[in-house]
Amino acid sequence: MEPPLWTEEHAPSLADIPQEQAREHLQRAVEEPMNLIVHGPKGSGKTAGVRALAEATHENPDADLIEINVADVFDMTKSQIRDDPRFGHFLEGETEFSKQYRTGSKENEYKREWSKREMLSHILQEMAGYAPTSGEYKTILLDNAEGMREDFQQALRRVMEQYYEATQFVIATRQPSALIAPIRSRCFPVVMRAPTHAETVGALERIVEREGVDYDDDGLEYVAGYADGDLRAATLGAQTTYEQQGEITMNAAYEALNDVEADDQVETMVEAAAAGEFTDARSTLDDLLVDEGHSGVDVLEDVLAVVRSKYSGDVVAEIHRFAGEIDADLVEGTNDRLHVSHLLAELGEIVET
Repeated sequence: MEPPLWTEEHAPSLADIPQEQAREHLQRAVEEPMNLIVHGPKGSGKTAGVRALAEATHENPDADLIEINVADVFDMTKSQIRDDPRFGHFLEGETEFSKQYRTGSKENEYKREWSKREMLSHILQEMAGYAPTSGEYKTILLDNAEGMREDFQQALRRVMEQYYEATQFVIATRQPSALIAPIRSRCFPVVMRAPTHAETVGALERIVEREGVDYDDDGLEYVAGYADGDLRAATLGAQTTYEQQGEITMNAAYEALNDVEADDQVETMVEAAAAGEFTDARSTLDDLLVDEGHSGVDVLEDVLAVVRSKYSGDVVAEIHRFAGEIDADLVEGTNDRLHVSHLLAELGEIVET
């Protein structure tokens, strides 16, 4: 069984949010409910902050916080939306909107000519229209909203105007400028800036103290530096270090996170080689061999692991066959860069054919 993620197990309360101004603005929204635009860079804690707001606001946040990942939903087809248990029942209800959506000839026969935007607008209106489980209003979070099309934003504006008494809308995005002016004017902006190094260390210390793990200050400092202002990456990095090393010290974090970073670089390198971008692939290889100090044998093993995860059949068999020849050359102690570069070039040829 996979252990629970610390990002979920130790989700912050409002008081735990490290950015002072954002914390104060969200607390104000508890006392004086309003629509919000929560904006900031990836990993700054936007979603966690909205969940903390819902925990502080609603007696039953599991029921009265509705989360919609805009990026995921907009990538769905109409049939996928209809079949999704989160949305399908809103198209099958007995409201006037749902009755419009059905043809009437059969109970669940749909009007195929409706656009995806109309379907999503309809679902949003249904969500906003039903009564909260407890209290006076519910919260709808539209997460990763930077890709929200203008026609859907116009529909959202109308829903916000119609259901302002029963529903609080929170839009989380990395690009608030992509939102239309009528929506921005109806929402209070909450800036969730990237946490400072010290704030990240403080957040990690809170988590490891609750977990009761062995750690030292240098270990938390290293993990915070590795995450570079991304709270989620810092939390997962600390958990990875503890699970692999049994403690969070500088040496433990270096061993665990250096491997994680190398895995990401190898995957990027393989993708570049497969796309025929050999210069980029070889540049990443140089980083791994020279800057990071990995051996050619280690890189070769990681390349094969990535290949097995991405390809199948004859492609994997042929790459493994060629890798065997490269491995023999590497064992003899000759130029690691030359031989692994040869593999990357061959990989591109094999995948292309």
